[in-house]
Amino acid sequence: MENIKKAYIAGGCFWGMEELFRTQTGIKDTEVGYIGGENDNPTYRNHPGHAEGIEITYDASETSFKNILDYFFRIHNPTTIDQQGNDKGSSYRSAIFYQNDEEKETAQEVIDIVDKSNKWKADAVTTLEPYSTFWQAEPEHQDYLLKQPNGYTCHFERFDTFL
Repeated sequence: MENIKKAYIAGGCFWGMEELFRTQTGIKDTEVGYIGGENDNPTYRNHPGHAEGIEITYDASETSFKNILDYFFRIHNPTTIDQQGNDKGSSYRSAIFYQNDEEKETAQEVIDIVDKSNKWKADAVTTLEPYSTFWQAEPEHQDYLLKQPNGYTCHFERFDTFL
């Protein structure tokens, strides 16, 4: 259990992010929810300032925070401010919620690698935000694309690894 860790990221609609991350090596669990906003107990209809985020539980002996971020930057567009696909607003921002200085440094390192790769036409606008409470989304949003296989998503693998 000592190798089990959590990561918190946001990159647009949480349904698509969860669906893609759930199958990655070392990922033990995913939950969608709200993070980084103004109110306690946010809901889908009331989450001012919160991003639609994902809590990723992973085994650090099988994958790393850096590998998670590499995949994160491959499945969403980090160059659009407050937008992914058809979704617009701060709920859909690209953000990494770091839990300590090491995660913050790793996140900045990966952003620098992504920017230097020139795979995207512009630099990442992904924000680095200190971790705040992660509020689990309503049950109907958990595992949404497993329940609704033809549901909306704007997430897909765009590139091979940046690392």
